[in-house]
Amino acid sequence: MIKINRKNFREFGAYALVTGAASGMGRLYAHKLALKGYNLILVDINSDRLDAVSGEIRSLIASAGDWRAEYAGAFDLRTIVQDLSRPDAARKVAEASEGCEVEVLVNNAGIMYSRPIIETDPAALSLMMMVHTYTPLMLCREFVPAMVERGNGYVLNVSSLAAWMDWPVIGMYGNTKRFVKGFSRSLRVECRGTGVSVTNAYFGAVDTPLIPLKPSLRSLARSLRVMIDADKATDKALSATFRRRKGTMPGFLNKVFLPFIVMLPDRLLAFVVNRFRRYVTTG
Repeated sequence: MIKINRKNFREFGAYALVTGAASGMGRLYAHKLALKGYNLILVDINSDRLDAVSGEIRSLIASAGDWRAEYAGAFDLRTIVQDLSRPDAARKVAEASEGCEVEVLVNNAGIMYSRPIIETDPAALSLMMMVHTYTPLMLCREFVPAMVERGNGYVLNVSSLAAWMDWPVIGMYGNTKRFVKGFSRSLRVECRGTGVSVTNAYFGAVDTPLIPLKPSLRSLARSLRVMIDADKATDKALSATFRRRKGTMPGFLNKVFLPFIVMLPDRLLAFVVNRFRRYVTTG
């Protein structure tokens, strides 16, 4: 868990914006950023779940029993129901956030299709491209200039271990995450010396519904520690963000296998896909 004390507590003076905040890791980012003293702007397409998460966090802050209780009255939480696959999504989020000093931007929203490209609906491919590439880029364009002007800000872009893996079945997912990896580095270098940092999170398998594994394979992945806990993953990502590191890749096995996964030949990849595809759901 990220360490929070009076010295680094933000006293609800600035905002953190989290996309995909209604469930999974987005929900965890929102909880943890609120506990760190950030007002919140939560963005998601699911209004009901967004309301539920907002209620959880409001109750969490209102019931604070430690030194944070004196600041609870200043807490502000705003929700934006937005389809992030639309070309104007970033602009609409920025307009709805007008007047808020966004100090932390977490581009977390994501989707995953585990099926061959030729079997994936064109609309689904387009949706993934927009949610993973275009909208995070444009959200950075909307919010980072003000961070630079103020001389302080943090961007957390969620890439993936798959950014190094042009693999079948998850090929489109991995290549969209490669774009995130690349533009984040460009933005990080451009912001060097401005007080604004850009951090990439290169997660492997995280135990959330985003990973479309059947229960038997999910259980095996957890037991082998190939799949990591979502709470730990979000802690690692936020810790790296506030330390202004360029990236984090939680999971020892991810680091060990990274040099090898990029060299796997096509023939072996085809065998693996054909052998294990039945264990992967097609959601």
